Amino acid sequence: MNDSSEDSKRNGASPPVFPPSWFDEEAYLLTHEDVAAGVACGAIHSGYEHYVTQGWLENRSVVFSRQAPHDQLYRWGVVEKDQPLPGAQGAKFRCNIELAVASGGGGLFVSGWIDDLESPLDTIRIVNSNWMFIFSVSDLVRVRRADVEKELGASHQHSYGFFGFCNTGDPLVVESVGCSFNIQRQDGSAEQTNVNIGRIGDVELRDLVLNYFAQAGFYGNRQVEAIRACGSGFGAQIAGFNRDVSRRLVRGAYTRNFGGTRPLRGSLMVCLYGKAEFVFLQNALFSGRPGFQDYEIIWVSNSPDLSERLLAEIEIAHSVYGVPQTAVLLPGNAGFGAANNAAASFAHSDRVIAINPDVFPKDLAWARKHTDLVDGLPAEQTRLFGAPLYYDDGSLMHGGMYFEFDTGVSLKADSVEDCRLVRVEHYGKGAPAASQRFTRPRPVPAVTGAFISCDRAWYEKLGGFSEDYIFGNYEDADLCLKSLQQGTPSWLHDLRLWHLEGKGSTRLPAHEGGWLVNRWLFADRWAKEIDHGLLGPNPTRLPGAGGEAVPSSSEDTAGTGN
Repeated sequence: MNDSSEDSKRNGASPPVFPPSWFDEEAYLLTHEDVAAGVACGAIHSGYEHYVTQGWLENRSVVFSRQAPHDQLYRWGVVEKDQPLPGAQGAKFRCNIELAVASGGGGLFVSGWIDDLESPLDTIRIVNSNWMFIFSVSDLVRVRRADVEKELGASHQHSYGFFGFCNTGDPLVVESVGCSFNIQRQDGSAEQTNVNIGRIGDVELRDLVLNYFAQAGFYGNRQVEAIRACGSGFGAQIAGFNRDVSRRLVRGAYTRNFGGTRPLRGSLMVCLYGKAEFVFLQNALFSGRPGFQDYEIIWVSNSPDLSERLLAEIEIAHSVYGVPQTAVLLPGNAGFGAANNAAASFAHSDRVIAINPDVFPKDLAWARKHTDLVDGLPAEQTRLFGAPLYYDDGSLMHGGMYFEFDTGVSLKADSVEDCRLVRVEHYGKGAPAASQRFTRPRPVPAVTGAFISCDRAWYEKLGGFSEDYIFGNYEDADLCLKSLQQGTPSWLHDLRLWHLEGKGSTRLPAHEGGWLVNRWLFADRWAKEIDHGLLGPNPTRLPGAGGEAVPSSSEDTAGTGN
């Protein structure tokens, strides 16, 4: 027997604790003949008893049965990695672990490929000296790999590639000598290899995973298959990991106030990513307008590399225009939801207004009208509302939002199935500037996050924007549906603004991966609710709409509203 018990004790190892049902008794005895002999003569009660009392101290290799928990970090004693696990002998299939990465926050990502056409992949066990993790096939995303198809000379349509991600929530200590990866097929055949697991930061791992997902190949409709793949468990894992990352970033925020902390009537919350030039532009176009003297701007930066420039820009803008302003600098991209929630905590008013950096006043008296609306209308019409937004050519971009379903088809091994995806549409998108049927005040299913005005107490009651969505997409519709669930629909009020859509940030491949996850998450969370009377431009379950969220075209007039 290996004499390493004293070393293990000195290293602070703890004895493993797990149910006998997780332990492969037969495999343990086949691997360790001396233990099998002891059991046979009655000197040892069982292989399981030997391992939990002595074998773990001796670096004995161990195999866990298929009843062991999948997609869960399991900490245990020391395990010898040099000895192949039973089942790996004589394996004939080809496979490869191409990338394995972990982060300090407990994220774990693995990708590779396997020739499992004859017998499907079952599990991937990752074994380190003091922890184990099992990816089951149901929690791995299978992807198309044209390079592997060529290498294998494959003539069948089969997804040879795979990747898996888990948010273990527990920092992983990874040895430089590598971890043991045991790849097992359903027929019991297995291959084992040692792979070094790379260590990177949480933000870098999130972006790496989303980049990989954005570029992954699928058979059939790529978008449909990618979104459906999120339901395997990957979507929930990466969304949860992103939420944890975002909250850690917000806790590390740096703030600086310019212009005092007197009570105000409204707080514009502007989330910046990658561009600083809008600070001066929005100051110039919003300041000096009727009523804006009672408003402030809270800038939240998701780009740490812009920090010094932003502080300088905000300080100069404040000295020139006199608008009270606060800078909230984050150490990484926390996303739209977490950034706005952070901004709301620094507001000096009872009215928070999420506004994109590429939104500017078309109606120059919008601030005064905004204050008059909040003061003069019933609370249920102003708790949460949006405004008409216009393209730079003068046509309407946004007159409220409603929901539709896209029905695609998803390819499976032996069938083709429907896949319903929620689509968010804008009332009147592209309508002429003179059209008023989409801009009249009315309740709507949702309004865009490019401009949302919300009573601060109501915003806090709703929990603010959800921080589950990655980077930005669908948080606005999610907030509006949460409000509707609480009995208050979103409203649209005729405060007209320009929106240079898409100009306020730079879109990267990771954002595409985040958008795919977000579309799955939104549908998973709200599809049933939408299907129950909230579908289409004239939803039947919208309080105060009178069954007609869009009036007839006969209500259009030639007025401009300015």
